[in-house]
This record gives sequence, C-alpha cells and structure tokens, in this order.
Amino acid sequence: MTTDDIFVGRLMSTPVETVTPDTLVEDAADRMLTNEIGSLVVVGENNDLLGILTTTDFVDIVAKSKPKAETTVERYMSTDVTTAEAGDSIQDVADQMVEHGFHHMPVVDDEEGVIGMITTTDMAAYLSNTEVPAPV
Repeated sequence: MTTDDIFVGRLMSTPVETVTPDTLVEDAADRMLTNEIGSLVVVGENNDLLGILTTTDFVDIVAKSKPKAETTVERYMSTDVTTAEAGDSIQDVADQMVEHGFHHMPVVDDEEGVIGMITTTDMAAYLSNTEVPAPV
C-alpha cells in the first residue's frame, strides 16, 4: 500500500472536540489541556463549521492580554525534553513524535547544542514531496 492508497477518512481523528463561539477562552484552554489536544473546532447550532481555535491562537491571546501578566516562561516550560540528532532516522523520530504526542522536537548536537527543530509540518512536507513553508 502506498500513500496514494490511504485516504483522509482512514487517518482522521474522531470524535472532534468542539466549542461554540461564546465559550470562554479559559474554558477552551482547560478543555485542550484536559483532552491533550492542540485545537478545538468552533461550531454553530447545527454543528456547522464556524472556525478553529489552536494552541497558536493562545500565543496571540497571551501576547495581546491587558494588563500583561508578569510571569516568566520558567513557570510553564517543559524541562524533560525529548530530542533528536541530525543523523536520526525520520521514521524513528516520527514514531517518537506520535507516541508522545509531540509536534516539535529540538535537534541537538553534543558539541553545538541546539542546531534545529523537526516538526510535524516538516514530516507532512516530506510525505507530500513539497517544500516546507518558510516561517511567517
């Protein structure tokens, strides 16, 4: 079986976690943390798609919050970080990312420290034979 033989319906996650437009962002964040997911689909009364809220959106929410919280990243950062090395197999790294639910994995070198980052976007681009989009 090749990747051309596998369809979205076979790989998609179900059920989808949804919220309504009037859900408080604090409640949405709590739901994402509780369910260990990176997005919530925003739906209307008839389950019609209105939007999506992702962990990336929360970066924007925090950045624009007034007044600014005087909290350092040390309070929230993960310290038990799984890493890859430049010579690691893509398959092994993908397996680790899926097993642990990671979307980002720092690439390290014994002498140079952090030398890069491998992401699920990089993996998807590799599978699709297209170039990785440049960061915005």
